[in-house]
This record gives sequence, C-alpha cells and structure tokens, in this order.
Amino acid sequence: MKSPHDVSAGIAERAKRRRLEANLTQEGLAARAQVSLGTLKLFERTGKSSVEFLIAIAFALGAEQEFEALFPSKPRKTIEDVIAKPLRQRGRRK
Repeated sequence: MKSPHDVSAGIAERAKRRRLEANLTQEGLAARAQVSLGTLKLFERTGKSSVEFLIAIAFALGAEQEFEALFPSKPRKTIEDVIAKPLRQRGRRK
C-alpha cells in the first residue's frame, strides 16, 4: 500500500519525465503553465503542490484528460434505482 507521499512523489516523477520527453526546461514548462519556477522546482523535488498547480502543469504537458478518471461517480443501473435512491448530499461518518 502506498502512502500519500509516495503517490505525490510518483506524480512529480512522471510529470518530470513527461517534461523531459517534451524537451522542455523547467523554465519553459513554468512559462507554459503560467506557474512560478520555484514552485515547479519544489514540486519536481518533493511532490508538493496545490491541485490548481497540478492541473496547470497537466494542461501544459497535454495530460489533462487523466483527471477525468479521478473520483469517478458510480453509474446508476436502472431508472428505478434513480427513483428509489436519491443521491445523498451529506456523509454520515466523521
């Protein structure tokens, strides 16, 4: 089982690899994504970033479609399921 740190470090490594495959410098990617160079360097080194930063980098690298698979909703099976069980708006657990 991976930890959140392992996942973020892996994302940063894959983003760096994609940047290098695109033959971009850190400065070039930061300019394309309209993010600060320092934040990009920190991200590639540690994996730390905001969601907005990560999305900006993904768009600049042409990887925005990968976000579509994140947190997919479960499809309803039939119209009866939709009528019988409305979507909950709040969670029950703390």
